[in-house]
Amino acid sequence: MKTDFVEIFQTIRASLQPYAANGFTAHTNSDTAYELWSEKNVEIDGKNRAEVYFAGVEILEDYVAFYFMSEYAEEEIKGISNANLLELLEGKSCFHIKELDDILLEQITDMLAKGFTIYKQKGWV
Repeated sequence: MKTDFVEIFQTIRASLQPYAANGFTAHTNSDTAYELWSEKNVEIDGKNRAEVYFAGVEILEDYVAFYFMSEYAEEEIKGISNANLLELLEGKSCFHIKELDDILLEQITDMLAKGFTIYKQKGWV
């Protein structure tokens, strides 16, 4: 069980980094924040977008924030999160993580893979 925020951040960032080689761009890549965006011109809900946020992680004062915009970007993406992970959801897309074990990490990586598949199917990446 990881409780050190830097270690949690680095572990989640490592899960995100392979997606940078699969069509996403790291708009932020620092010691405390990492964000992945698709820079493909797409239309979502009738609006043209030059980029689409995928996911990110950031060290904050009281927790590590894991952002997964896919959670509410499209109806079919909603609900792909595991129930244990959903307990950490604050707001629409921010998961507050204070401890990270292998099970939670597996749920995060599974959610990222499912989100990536949907982004590919939609032509967003």
